[in-house]
Amino acid sequence: MTSHVERRALITGASSGIGRATALACAQAGIHLALVSRNQSRLNAVAQEVAEYGVKVNVYSVDLLQVAQVRERIGAIAADMGVVDILVNSAGIGYTSSLANTTLEDWQHVLNLNLTSVFQCIQAVLPQMRQRHRGTIINIASIAGYQVFPDWGAYCVSKFGLVALSKTLAVEERVHGIRVVTLSPGAVNTPIWDTNTVQANFDRSKMLTPEDVAQSILHTILMPEHAVVEELKLMPNVGTF
Repeated sequence: MTSHVERRALITGASSGIGRATALACAQAGIHLALVSRNQSRLNAVAQEVAEYGVKVNVYSVDLLQVAQVRERIGAIAADMGVVDILVNSAGIGYTSSLANTTLEDWQHVLNLNLTSVFQCIQAVLPQMRQRHRGTIINIASIAGYQVFPDWGAYCVSKFGLVALSKTLAVEERVHGIRVVTLSPGAVNTPIWDTNTVQANFDRSKMLTPEDVAQSILHTILMPEHAVVEELKLMPNVGTF
């Protein structure tokens, strides 16, 4: 599926998982890309895949945990792009621990990446979108933004907060012609399950794939400009894990 309208998307967390799959889906639809992640070598690999579809692609190594710098860094990327039609906030971290055993450092780490960095990315692109009276912001939340799970406390808090941020933004920015989408998937088979911050034993073969989520993201992007899917929950057909 391609679009005759030229668009440019900025995608965070683009080096793997949902971000990478979204970059490929957007490229197939003819959307030019700015890809953001900490891992430069993985970004370069994704850029090579994307370039096969004939779109323009640039990569930017940014540590979104450095929240005091995020707005400035993303703003510079937006200026470099010239136009940001679409912002996809896909970067995030999984974390498991009981609340009683969660350290303040870990708590702040999870909230900084999953919530505060998203807030700063949004603030970086909003002036340009408001000036043009158009734009689409897609925030990848989680079913854990609606339902709590034991030993996922910090993660659930970050995603509940992201859902609230996204819904509030949607109300505030409608008058400026900006569409805001909250996409909340259930379990997705991404490298998050291989990190040392997540201890969980699920059947990953029954999870959603990153490509499933990416196609849903692309669907919301390609909606006619007068329409918006403001909230979307995408679940494995086996239900919540």
